[in-house]
Amino acid sequence: MPTSIIVVDDFLQDPVGFRDAALKLTYPPQEGSFPGRNSLERLPLDGLPEFVSTIVGEPLALMTPPQSHGKCRITLANDQGKARVHTDPSHWSGVLYLSRPEDCRGGTDFYRHRRTNTDRRPLTHEELAAMGYASSAEMHRDIIEKDSNDDSQWELSMTVPMRFNRLVLLRPWLWHTAGNGFGDSLENGRLVYLMFFGSGRR
Repeated sequence: MPTSIIVVDDFLQDPVGFRDAALKLTYPPQEGSFPGRNSLERLPLDGLPEFVSTIVGEPLALMTPPQSHGKCRITLANDQGKARVHTDPSHWSGVLYLSRPEDCRGGTDFYRHRRTNTDRRPLTHEELAAMGYASSAEMHRDIIEKDSNDDSQWELSMTVPMRFNRLVLLRPWLWHTAGNGFGDSLENGRLVYLMFFGSGRR
């Protein structure tokens, strides 16, 4: 019985101190696919893969390369991006909300793709074939590249609301997107800490 989404409240013992550390990072301008800017630096959390492994019930490991794992991300109300709904190239993904309680709004949104009537990308060759695709690349071109920004192609299935110090662990193959950015500064914007894990099974 696979688990898709896990929500952990009050994740950090000192979330205020961790948020203060996130506010001191460098957030250079970026021409990325999604609205917002990643921090240049990473914030290490000792023992994080092992701790999250106990939450999800399976061994996890850091990925090589680590992608954006351990970085923070700020998204403001006026930030624009080239894409919206997506999946992640990992085994589990995590988003830790660091915005102040009085600023929190939105969250992490999950969708059903109307045209294919799916809530996740296909995981096997058999699932790809059943959807009419010869490869993952063909599927990505037809769904993500074509429909990512087209609201008419997506039905919102659920939102995990933003709450300070809430960790959302999700299966990266779910069609999902970050909620809208907000605020006009690092202090009052949508601030999150990103996690990406691979499978630790050998």
